[in-house]
Amino acid sequence: MATSSVVYKGDLRTSCTHIQSGSTILTDAPTDNHGSGENFSPTDLMSTSLAACMITIMGISANGHGFELGPVSATVTKHMTSNPRRVSKIQVDLEFPEKKFTEREQNLLKVAALNCPVAKSIHPEIEQEVVFRFAQ
Repeated sequence: MATSSVVYKGDLRTSCTHIQSGSTILTDAPTDNHGSGENFSPTDLMSTSLAACMITIMGISANGHGFELGPVSATVTKHMTSNPRRVSKIQVDLEFPEKKFTEREQNLLKVAALNCPVAKSIHPEIEQEVVFRFAQ
């Protein structure tokens, strides 16, 4: 079964539909590449997917090891380069504001995040800088 469908809407915009759920995401070309920047760009989605995958896999790992992940947020910064135009670096700043984790739990979460499927699918030339900010 296909995962998604993508339709060009004109003016450098696409509509992406997740086939199983029917949910949709619009993308626009970024303002620095002839677009309106009104929605995520495809490279924004790629970079954001890294953080979403990390958090999801940390949740799976926490559940599997008998502890609760609790609230986690991520700030993602995408760095572009030219010739060729591509993502050169993705910075992910993960913040765990409420729950104090043991050293073992922190290590399990770090290993899970750094080995998530998206992290392992990104080309090795793209630098992944990940910061874990655990509550003290």
